[in-house]
Amino acid sequence: MFDVILSFITAFMITYLAIPSIINVARVKNLFDEPGERTSHSSSVPTLGGLGIFAGLIFSVTFWTPFTVFSELQYILCALIIIFLIGAKDDIVPLTPKKKLIGQILAALILIFKADVRLTSLYGLFGVGVIPEYVSIPLTLFTIIVIINSVNLIDGINGLSGSIGVIVSVTLGYWFFQTNHIQLAVIAFALSGSLIAFLKYNFSPAKIFMGDTGSLIVGLIMAILAISFIEMNSKVMDHPYAFKSVPAVAFGILIIPLFDTLRVFTIRILNGKSPLYPDRNHIHHLLLDLGLSHMQATGVLSIVNIGFISLVYFLQHLGSFYLIIILVLLASLLSTLLFLVARPRSKASMS
Repeated sequence: MFDVILSFITAFMITYLAIPSIINVARVKNLFDEPGERTSHSSSVPTLGGLGIFAGLIFSVTFWTPFTVFSELQYILCALIIIFLIGAKDDIVPLTPKKKLIGQILAALILIFKADVRLTSLYGLFGVGVIPEYVSIPLTLFTIIVIINSVNLIDGINGLSGSIGVIVSVTLGYWFFQTNHIQLAVIAFALSGSLIAFLKYNFSPAKIFMGDTGSLIVGLIMAILAISFIEMNSKVMDHPYAFKSVPAVAFGILIIPLFDTLRVFTIRILNGKSPLYPDRNHIHHLLLDLGLSHMQATGVLSIVNIGFISLVYFLQHLGSFYLIIILVLLASLLSTLLFLVARPRSKASMS
């Protein structure tokens, strides 16, 4: 227990102390995110907050996790460093999407083949239980890439990615702690500690953004935690904290980034555009169009995410298929209502 608490405190302190220095360096070197047509800020803001998140996370995890007990940690750290380098390079000198994807695939393959972070069962979803390796590997690869990029895509307003990251990491970290998977609890609470410290500087008016460095790191850790949560439920079936409908529960915990990505990709495809085509159709953009501030929009989406976590907890007995249908339908209904209310106001304000 003390290792978990200390990992949180250590990560928090390092990130909290590192961010002011990073802000000063960014100002001296003129490393800013300039306002643009698609951005939601009106002034130049440093984008290297991910450096502080990475520093707090990696120091805390390596310090409080014994490698002799958790040998896979060395490979998780290797994947984390690859993602960090990709994000830092992109924040300073933008990378092409292809190069970023290659780096993400490399990190994911290290996790799959060396750290054994892999989906091996669908728990009866679509009538499928244990899945063979030739299905497990591409499915896990796809899952990791989707989660990483979904977090990157919601990083559009102050506090959102960090707040969702805290909600997800604390939720899963608590589960890992209760089921005696202390090493993963340390990783989860180290991430939450770093993010809470970062949010002090990211809440409006934001002094710094996490940038791709931060959002990709948060996405990678969330992918590791979510996949481990799904896998380890099969090993604690008789435990009081064992979940039913585990794939649907994991989807509900990550509902904001995953559904928003599914939603905007679907809209772009229906409009005859590439899924990667940038636009202002994200849910947080709709909330801004409704007249909410960055922090109000972040608060609304955080509460919604917590609401969906509560929903999957109480409805887990329904089975993964039906529960996922309910989640998608409810999220679609809420986002459609938001769209119908927000877009007319946005057009009226522009006219």
